[in-house]
Amino acid sequence: MTIEGIERSEQTHDVGRAVAALAGRSIGVLTGAGLSTDSGIPDYRGANSPRRTPMTVHDFVGDEAKRRRYWVGSHLGWKAFATTRPNAGHAALAELEHAGAVTGLVTQNVDGLHLRAGSRRVVELHGNMRGVTCLDCGARFSRDAVAARIERDNPVLAVPDAVELGPDGDVLPSTWESITVPSCTVCGGVLKPDVVFFGEFVPSAQRRAADQIVDAAEALLVAGSSLAVNSGMRLVERAHRRGLPIVIINRGPTKGDRRADVKIDGGTSETLEALAAVLARTA
Repeated sequence: MTIEGIERSEQTHDVGRAVAALAGRSIGVLTGAGLSTDSGIPDYRGANSPRRTPMTVHDFVGDEAKRRRYWVGSHLGWKAFATTRPNAGHAALAELEHAGAVTGLVTQNVDGLHLRAGSRRVVELHGNMRGVTCLDCGARFSRDAVAARIERDNPVLAVPDAVELGPDGDVLPSTWESITVPSCTVCGGVLKPDVVFFGEFVPSAQRRAADQIVDAAEALLVAGSSLAVNSGMRLVERAHRRGLPIVIINRGPTKGDRRADVKIDGGTSETLEALAAVLARTA
């Protein structure tokens, strides 16, 4: 048998072990950026990921120049996000929810692809790109409305044919110094997209909703997350404390591997498709 054949055989064996751990149980799911790479959105830590310095909440709030740079990049990224499509992994998880096997899904992604794929019970742990909130008065706006203002106030801000997306929808623009950034139309305050920046706490409502999904599940499936960020790892620890079977699918090691009953080192799309083909029939 060739090396490739051995690897394929081992992965098939691991999928079988994952099915045994998950079949007949209600499954809570946690997903990360690795799930969206097949949709053209890079992750932060993959082998081929571009080097990036994510915006911190401290820089966004305290530095007007950095806030301007972020808004330009975020606008370009938001426009590019609109062209991405759910991949086979998103579709497989939606299928498992419709079949009754998956009872809830927590995602660290802000791309909205789970909802577009048809998943219904989704907790967007790190927020989403669809809304904008004023940090001063709390007024909320749709991203469409804010984007229209940005383009009205900055006619020179053309969207390029291709941009280098980040997993949070941010793009490194070539210029931003002269760009006018949007402010709150109610109080003139600082606007921020509804995403959780590095250094910012996950809102308590999302945190509680994520905990409820894990607490109601009989098994936990992690797909496409290195679990390097504590917001995801704490859910794995929560499941471990409850004695739930834990299955992790990710290319490369994760911080939660020592807690996993089954670890599959492989692509999320093809692995989730293989799991769904069996688990949807046994739910």
